[in-house]
Amino acid sequence: MSISHISFLTYPVILIAVFARQMCLPVPAVLLLMMAGALGESGKLSLPAIILTGVVGCLLADFAWFEAGRLWGSRILRILCSFSTDRRYCAQRARDVFARWGLRTLMVAKFIPGLDGVMPPLSGMEGAGAIEFLLFDAVGALLWSSAYCLIGYLFADRVNVVAAELNRASGALAIVLGIPFACYLLWRAWELFLMVHQLRIRTISPALLQEKLAAGRKVAVLDLILLEADALPDTTPGIPGAIRINPARLRTSSKVHVPDDVDIVLYCSSSKEMTSARAAVSLRHKGISKVWVLEGGLKAWQKLNLPMATELGNPEETAARFGIEVATRRHKGEVSLPDLPHNSGNRRKPAHQLWSVLRTLTPHKNGRTGKLPPGDEE
Repeated sequence: MSISHISFLTYPVILIAVFARQMCLPVPAVLLLMMAGALGESGKLSLPAIILTGVVGCLLADFAWFEAGRLWGSRILRILCSFSTDRRYCAQRARDVFARWGLRTLMVAKFIPGLDGVMPPLSGMEGAGAIEFLLFDAVGALLWSSAYCLIGYLFADRVNVVAAELNRASGALAIVLGIPFACYLLWRAWELFLMVHQLRIRTISPALLQEKLAAGRKVAVLDLILLEADALPDTTPGIPGAIRINPARLRTSSKVHVPDDVDIVLYCSSSKEMTSARAAVSLRHKGISKVWVLEGGLKAWQKLNLPMATELGNPEETAARFGIEVATRRHKGEVSLPDLPHNSGNRRKPAHQLWSVLRTLTPHKNGRTGKLPPGDEE
């Protein structure tokens, strides 16, 4: 079977595939463009028409995102960046690139993972004009569509070989790829079910948390709103005494030790509490059982007119007061403390070492994590 025998690949199919891809749906539009380019070489399709169809599909989807960003602002950016491992970094990176290059970024964004999906709504958020946006986006769409169509056109013979091999091995591929993918989906669904179940049975109401804090109970409150795309470390208020940390780093810490008499309460700004739930499940997997999620998030706390503060807790004081120990994995630019036994007794690490580790989880004014004080670097 050669590529020329493929009958389903028509201009409407290409248009829908490219549109769906730009709407962040898992559609192999790039592969279809290369296959269409190979069909263009055989004469079944017109190469200029294929490229034009790809451009139109991009513009339709990107303009929809542009309008969504203009109307709903950072909420759209948060949704798109939620698919990345670190939502705040994804949003901040896009903002930094846009601040430096402006709409010119649209000409190359489709070739850069992580920027393609967020640039159209970000352009709308930043108040760019619709005509100007469409002009720059059309250039980017033309370059992107042309590149993959030309690859298929120039390497049509190779595409024919691949198409023939795929046709012969289609049944085996469906089994080899389909079964693991189905198992992965079931596993993720089961994880989500467990997370929601644990979230429902381990929540604490804002009123009860305030009561515990007022009574001086051993409650360490961790603020996770840095995952929100529009949260600024030094200006976004939180619960007095809480420590504002990066939830991604908290989840990936190699060892976290919390004394048995200390409760950990997590909260984020979203009333859905999903950010807190993910962090809570990760901490429980590390053997920390007394982890609670603030019911309703920070919004529920604010609705009750409970105290708020811009100046939050000091990591050094919190670590010394509660005896919390955190060790991070050895990545470039990060630190790692020696393995900390869970029953360390009086063999606590000095407070300045605990401060060093918590500083890697705590944002500075520029939104990045801090560096170690002199003498604590490895």
